[in-house]
Amino acid sequence: MIYPTRMAVVAAAIGAPVALLAAMLFPANWYAGLGWSLAVGMLMIADALLGRGQGQVTLDLPATAAVGEPREIPVLVRVDGARVPGSVQVAVAGDPLLTLGDEGRIDLTLEGGRGVARLLLTPHRRGTAHLGTVWLRWTGPLGLIWHQARIEADHTLPILPDVEAVRRQGAQVFRRHAVQGLLAQSDRGDGSDFDALVEFRSGMDRRAIDWKQSARHRKLFAKEYRTERNSQIVFAIDAGRQMSDPVAGVPRLDRAVSAALLTGWLALKLGDRVALHAFDSRPRVASGFIGGPTAFPELQHLAAAIDYSGDETNYTFALTTLAARLNRRSMIVLFTEFTDPTSADFLVRAVARLLKTHLVLVVVLRDEELEAFVDATPVVPADVTRAVTAGALLRDRRLVLLRLRHLGVHVIESPHDQVAEQLVEGYVDLKRRSLL
Repeated sequence: MIYPTRMAVVAAAIGAPVALLAAMLFPANWYAGLGWSLAVGMLMIADALLGRGQGQVTLDLPATAAVGEPREIPVLVRVDGARVPGSVQVAVAGDPLLTLGDEGRIDLTLEGGRGVARLLLTPHRRGTAHLGTVWLRWTGPLGLIWHQARIEADHTLPILPDVEAVRRQGAQVFRRHAVQGLLAQSDRGDGSDFDALVEFRSGMDRRAIDWKQSARHRKLFAKEYRTERNSQIVFAIDAGRQMSDPVAGVPRLDRAVSAALLTGWLALKLGDRVALHAFDSRPRVASGFIGGPTAFPELQHLAAAIDYSGDETNYTFALTTLAARLNRRSMIVLFTEFTDPTSADFLVRAVARLLKTHLVLVVVLRDEELEAFVDATPVVPADVTRAVTAGALLRDRRLVLLRLRHLGVHVIESPHDQVAEQLVEGYVDLKRRSLL
């Protein structure tokens, strides 16, 4: 695609008063005034022919990017032609999930038709960003014509929660809860998997004594057990409309994904197998089980595929589909949010069916905004109405959580800044109690 530069437009416009003046002074030779415009037109044609070339732009995107972490990505530019330009301009189409420095515009000087620029991008929401269309343009040797190329490509960038924060927090959890002992000692003395037969020592549980072996060896022997390995953990994340609402500036969905990543990292370290299941009106992400510490990057990429949604959550469809895919007892960690009694009733019924086979842990964030309305001192009559309405919503919410607990569901209702740590504590506690 070619089009005139500003210089060409100005030069052509100058010819108009020249032609008018020539027509007034020499009416018989009025056409002589068109010579200026014709000359400019011929120069533009020459510039278009001399500046022809083939442009190519490559974005060297990283494998992943973290939310809030600015990244400079190399932009490789190549122009081939008889007369290669000395400079080019590049424009990159943005994505709602990230911000591009200088609105994605780059001025680049070329050497021999080659050049490398740096494009600053800052992700601000989790998901998969698409950088597809890139525009490249340069002027001909006379500076009268723009040569522009539109390059279509499918550059994708998975944007994940801050993984370094997950690793740091995971290390703190290891130290705080002495999870090192679970790894090094395999939880001997706890669990239901037989590990070894040892001589009975003071302080050991007498119920662990093996009386048959003790009679055979004429001394007391006890069985040692260890916590089961290879348990199945499913993180079922509600990605519906209510989970897109922000809490302290961050969507509930992102906080759920961060907590699931931290707990998943720990579960993989402890030898368990992890799967991810995301849904709104229907299942959106349904992965198989992965295991081993080296599988964490795969879990990150699966989490990046969970998108925000405006659909209402269909618990019955999503959880029934999930149960049909599980062929053995698993621990299902369900991240969700509910406000109206109808959706809560569907949630309770769907979870009740899961409890027949699986262990269910429901994680919800405390609604601190409603609690603030209830605790605030009324100033105007509208504050009283707001407090009464918020109190009724909180009462319905507590009733639903109470119904879940009575069914046998483990429930975590946590402040937004403690949900990851409380979920890890709950997971470690259930594992030590051999409930998985």
